[in-house]
Amino acid sequence: MHKSSVFDCTLLQFSINHRAVGNITAINENCEIPFAIKRVYYLYDVPGGESRGGHGHKALQQLIVAASGSFDVIVNDGKVKRTFSLSRPNVGLLMPPGLWRELDNFSSGSICLVLASLPYDEEDYLRDYQTYLDWKFKA
Repeated sequence: MHKSSVFDCTLLQFSINHRAVGNITAINENCEIPFAIKRVYYLYDVPGGESRGGHGHKALQQLIVAASGSFDVIVNDGKVKRTFSLSRPNVGLLMPPGLWRELDNFSSGSICLVLASLPYDEEDYLRDYQTYLDWKFKA
């Protein structure tokens, strides 16, 4: 059985470097987050009412940030669900591997930024919920 639970997810607040001409927030690998960043991607122009995600990862850790706008991250460990509402660019959701996640409730113009611990690898994905449950709870 893969032991990560929704209670292993952590909201991290990052420092804001305030300037009259705009703010800066820096996120350094193996410092503010506990992994080396191997991939960065972002979701944008998500139509209202659409959901994204709907998968799990076997090994990938990730930090999910609302770089602009807002959205919800629904995290599921096969027993418990938690919803995290992200709406500030200096706050990120740190997710361990072994959880199912869905992104929902995107505001207009929102940007979902993801920092990932591994390069893209289709073998790491669990794209079907029943397959995820079988993997999660196998002996």
